[in-house]
Amino acid sequence: MSYRIAWLPGDGVGIEVLEAARLVLDAVGFDAEYIDGDIGWSYWCSEGDALPIRTIELLHEVDAAMFGAITSKPVKEAEKELSDDLKGTGLVYRSPIVRMRQLFDLFICLRPCKAYPGNPLNLRNGVDIVVFRENTEDLYAGVEFSPVPEMLSEQLATLSKPFAAFKNLKGDEYAISCKINTRGGSERIIRAAFEFAQRHGRKKVTVVHKANVVRATDGMFLEIAREVHKSFPKIEMDDANIDAMTMWLLKNPLNYDVLVAPNLYGDVISDLSAQLVGGLGFGCSGNIGSKLGVFEPSHGSAPKYAGLYKVNPIATILSTKLMLEWLGETEKAAQIEAATAQVIQEGRVRTYDMGGNAKTLEMANAIAGKI
Repeated sequence: MSYRIAWLPGDGVGIEVLEAARLVLDAVGFDAEYIDGDIGWSYWCSEGDALPIRTIELLHEVDAAMFGAITSKPVKEAEKELSDDLKGTGLVYRSPIVRMRQLFDLFICLRPCKAYPGNPLNLRNGVDIVVFRENTEDLYAGVEFSPVPEMLSEQLATLSKPFAAFKNLKGDEYAISCKINTRGGSERIIRAAFEFAQRHGRKKVTVVHKANVVRATDGMFLEIAREVHKSFPKIEMDDANIDAMTMWLLKNPLNYDVLVAPNLYGDVISDLSAQLVGGLGFGCSGNIGSKLGVFEPSHGSAPKYAGLYKVNPIATILSTKLMLEWLGETEKAAQIEAATAQVIQEGRVRTYDMGGNAKTLEMANAIAGKI
């Protein structure tokens, strides 16, 4: 079967790591048409949109997408870098990957974190954690106010007693970001985590929250998790506050199997879990919905390394493995993971972060050579 894959290198090292990924996909014999898509900082500066409409239209027409990395900057700094004819026109920068998640309802952020034997960066051997992060709601919903409209301030003062402490502030003296979690959104990410655990023979799902303080949204998330768990009696469930979770992951990472969390907490624990197994050079990621999957390394565009072909491409290569699994090409996915594990264990080819001097494409060619 031949596939149509949107190819979205983005900025900086995103271009280089996708080049590396293509070497491995070709080696495994993946039959695909790769269609280049425009995305990233240069399109924000020249067009006022880091995710142009033409790229959104492309994503409606493909089977999956591989995404490299993009540069993101705060709103005011981003406005300064617009071309002169676009400045002062009211354009507001938004992360392309966040927009893709919301536009295509890519509600699962899947981040496996596995300590491959022989990796000198493993904090602890034997770690094998899979993070399910809700990907479309929570504090990343994009419902924010700065300055705060007077009408909103008045309504909050009426509806919430704790808000009385802020009611005398002027609108430009504070800002509001809304944490929005729905029952449906919470239920489907929790169910996806349990279904994954059941399908892959995992023994436990840990629910990460802060329900003791953030009682409305996180309390609902935990309540729903307990309900969903009833459908999976053979899988153990426990839960932990996000602050305690960061401590326990460092102290006892082998105690954890599958983690599921609302958007922000999932972002935190997925990076922490990636560091347990070597850092963001090993942090693969899939943004998955019912009709589209966008797969990417979880690192950024690293502008200081752009053009040097220095960064570790393993996170991106393992992301291609996730893409192939999602497409049903499980044998090819297994080949990529096995080849990657072999190169890591042998230790003859290592990028700078692993204590070696191999370049990005040298690592990719070493992995391709094992297939």
